[in-house]
Amino acid sequence: MNDLDRLSSLVAAAKRAGADAADALLVQNASLSVSRRLGKIEQLERSEGFDLGLRVFLGNRQAIVSSTDPDPKGFPALAERAVAMARVVPEDPYGGLPDSFDPPRDAGPLDLIDATEPTAEELIARAAAAEDSALAVKGITNSEGADAGWGRVRIALVMSNGFAGGFARSSHSLSCTALAGTGTGMERDYEWSSTVHLADLGDPAEIGRKAAEKALRRLNPVRAKTGRIPVVYDPRVSSSLLGHLTGAANGASVARGTSFLREHLGKQVLPKGMTVRDDPMRPRGLRSRPFDGEGMAGAPRAIVEDGVLTTWILDWRSARQLGMRSTGHASRGTGGPPGPATTNLWLEPGAMTPAQLMADIAEGLYVHEMIGMGINGVTGDYSRGATGFMIRNGQLAEPVAEITIAGNLKDMFLNMTAANDLEFRRGTDAPTIRVEGMTLAGA
Repeated sequence: MNDLDRLSSLVAAAKRAGADAADALLVQNASLSVSRRLGKIEQLERSEGFDLGLRVFLGNRQAIVSSTDPDPKGFPALAERAVAMARVVPEDPYGGLPDSFDPPRDAGPLDLIDATEPTAEELIARAAAAEDSALAVKGITNSEGADAGWGRVRIALVMSNGFAGGFARSSHSLSCTALAGTGTGMERDYEWSSTVHLADLGDPAEIGRKAAEKALRRLNPVRAKTGRIPVVYDPRVSSSLLGHLTGAANGASVARGTSFLREHLGKQVLPKGMTVRDDPMRPRGLRSRPFDGEGMAGAPRAIVEDGVLTTWILDWRSARQLGMRSTGHASRGTGGPPGPATTNLWLEPGAMTPAQLMADIAEGLYVHEMIGMGINGVTGDYSRGATGFMIRNGQLAEPVAEITIAGNLKDMFLNMTAANDLEFRRGTDAPTIRVEGMTLAGA
C-alpha cells in the first residue's frame, strides 16, 4: 500500500466512524548522524520513524489522534477514538478543513531529493576533517566536537475534501565547535553548514578552520560601558530580527490581539526600499514544499515591500478569524492542528558592504551571538543578552561579553540598514544589519 492509499483508507475509516470531515498526515523519516570529539567517535546513531496523524471534525468540533502503526487493520479503532474525542471537546467556530485547496504540484522542480545516502564511514570522515582542521589552528586548546548528519523525510496528506499529495526532502549537515584559551579564560565558537544536497554542503576543513578562528577572536573579552549606540548584527544573528517581525505578522498572534504589529497592515514597518520575501518554491530551499499543511500551494510573496507590511501570515483558521483567505502558510505535525509559519524567508540585501555599513560608526557594537529571549510580543519591547565586538572608528575592536542590548522592535525595524552579504544558509536569512540608537547595558 502506498502512502496516499494508506491515508485514504484512514480518512475513509474516519468517515465510517461518523466524522463529517477528516484529514490524515503521514511523516516517515530516516536519519544517520555521528558525533566525534578529540579524535574519538562519541555517538553513531541511525533512526527511522513512521508517524500517522488523523484529524476529524464533527461540525465545529475537532480532535486529533496519532499513531506509529502503519497497519490499516488498526485504522477503524484509531478513527473511532478520534470521533469519540471530538464529541466531548468544545466547538471551534474557526476550525475546519480548507475552504478550498490547490491541486498538488509536482515537487520535481524544487529539487528537494538528493539520492546520495552516505555511509557511517563517510560521515565520520567529514566530522574528522572538520575537527582536525579546527584543532590544527594555533591557539585552539580543546574541542566540543564535530557532528555530521544525513536525513530524508517523506510527507503525505489526504483530506476528505479531495486533496491528496506527497513529497520528500533530503538533508545533509556538518558542524564543528572549537575552544580557545585555558581555565576560566576559555572561549568557544562554532561553524556549520546545512543543505538539501550534499554538493552544496560546506567544505569540512573550512568549517573547522572558521570555528577555530571565531573562537580565537573571542579571547579576553571585556564588559562594555553602558550607552546608547548603533548595533550591527552579524548574519548568523540578524535573521532573528526577521523572526521577530514575522512572529508579529503571524495571523494567529494578530487574531489573538497579542501582536505589536496588529494595527500595522498596509503601513510602514521597515525603512523605504527594504523588502522581506517568503518563497516556498525556491529550488533546494531548506523549507521548500509543493503544498502546505492544508493542501495550499502557496506562492512567492513579499511580506514587506518597500518597507510596507503587505500581508499577514495565515493558515485557514487564522484567516477565518480575520475575515481573510489563507496565504498557504499552514505548518503542522501529526500530533497537532495546523498553525501559520513561514517557509524560505529572507531580507533582500542592501547596496553597502558590511565594512561600508560600519565605516562611519565612531563607537558601536557588533553582535555575533545572542542569549535569551526577552521579547514582549504585545508591546515589541526587546532585551537580549549578547556577545560580540566593539566597533571603534569603523573597525572591529576588542571582544565584549556579559552585556545586554535593548530597544523596541517597532523603532528598531524603522532604523535598520542592510548590507549586501545575504547568503541562504538557514531557511530564515538576512544580511548584516545595522540598527541605530539601541541601548547597551554593560559596566
